[in-house]
Amino acid sequence: MTPSIASIFSLLLNHSLIGLVSYKLTENFSIKEAGNWLNQKEVLEILNLESFHERALCRALEILGRNREEILSDILSNLFYVYDFEQTNLNLDWTSIVLYGTKSKLGKYGYSRDHRPDKLQITVGISELADPLNIPIGVTVNRGNVLDLEHFSHTYNQVKSRLKEGSLIVFDKGANTTENIKIIQKDEMEYLTSMKLNTSDDKIIEKFDLEKAELIDSKKGIYGIKIVKPSRIKYLYFSESLQKRQLEAKARAVMRKLKEAKEIQKAIVNNKKLPKKFRINNELIEIDYSFRTKLEELSDEEAIELLKASLINGREGFFCLKSNRDLTLEDALMTYRKKDSIEKIFHSLKNEINIKPLRVWSDDSIYGAIILGFIAQLFISLMRYEFEGLKHRSTKFIKKSLLNLTLTINFKKNGIKNYIFANFDQINSLIVAKKNGITQNI
Repeated sequence: MTPSIASIFSLLLNHSLIGLVSYKLTENFSIKEAGNWLNQKEVLEILNLESFHERALCRALEILGRNREEILSDILSNLFYVYDFEQTNLNLDWTSIVLYGTKSKLGKYGYSRDHRPDKLQITVGISELADPLNIPIGVTVNRGNVLDLEHFSHTYNQVKSRLKEGSLIVFDKGANTTENIKIIQKDEMEYLTSMKLNTSDDKIIEKFDLEKAELIDSKKGIYGIKIVKPSRIKYLYFSESLQKRQLEAKARAVMRKLKEAKEIQKAIVNNKKLPKKFRINNELIEIDYSFRTKLEELSDEEAIELLKASLINGREGFFCLKSNRDLTLEDALMTYRKKDSIEKIFHSLKNEINIKPLRVWSDDSIYGAIILGFIAQLFISLMRYEFEGLKHRSTKFIKKSLLNLTLTINFKKNGIKNYIFANFDQINSLIVAKKNGITQNI
């Protein structure tokens, strides 16, 4: 019989953290509001807690962060003890989260996935048991300027002891380095990753023949060939739809560059200052510069052809995967595409579990807040794993369902209390039915 989520919950968290995770999966406002919610008499009684000040929750986050390695190790141990996962193929990926404030040493400027390069950030790595499990099993936190290729070993090493020999590790080109691949192979694991196209691939691309290539996806016009090397296999693909999108994007870039050149040429001819967007606008910088465009000797058509030649390199529509596992072209592409499930975890953590924005906290509090969000996300993922009807339900709807479920406590004269649940829907009734040993389907 599949174990209940409650059984693993009790193994991992003490009462106050159970309350924090419960709050994060329902109302999920500030720590202050979490303290108000938890200090309700009935909630304190259910969680077997004494009344406390909200500062105690801040201390709880710091303790959680300070002991993160031991806690995450315990989570892994209990998770794999309770669940007998049929496979341990792994997806790895990394993201950044904006950090408000300057006190934490973790906060650094770096490539911002939140599109806020003006803000300090931290980087977060997630390891996820791959499809069809889609369960996050590890989380790592690093400085905001740490690249994926550096963060890789921290994220992978955290969970590798739980992986079965020969597990497939899937990650993108940002972490694809010779050193990282050696780490995987040393542990007798296998890998699948994407790779950047280089000049050696151009010769293969030139000879790429659609009639000889294998048709992978007729709808998107994807073709592929396998290139077998002694230690790895390259899976080279060509996508007609991708080529169309990339050429359209480059066409827009051509027209944008032509427009910019014309604006500069007009300023030169009229002996005027350059438009502001082309100037260095800083009072502390003095610079003399001159511009000359090629438009004096080129027609628009010739200028467009020149820009096309510089932007279009013949690789449009092509992409490449590599692995030390011999897969079919279709399986390699499908397996790599399914890595996108980890992007859904990032979206859920940031926008539905709401681990952002991170405010001015100590490093340990930041670690604690991330781990708290990770645990909340873990239980959402376990709900999807246990209940087939929830597999494709978003975190947003699962949380909304849990929030809708209400409990009324009826106090009898003899001191006996009746607990009455109400506002059932398809999702929360599944969870309650499971707790009571009743089978239900959506």
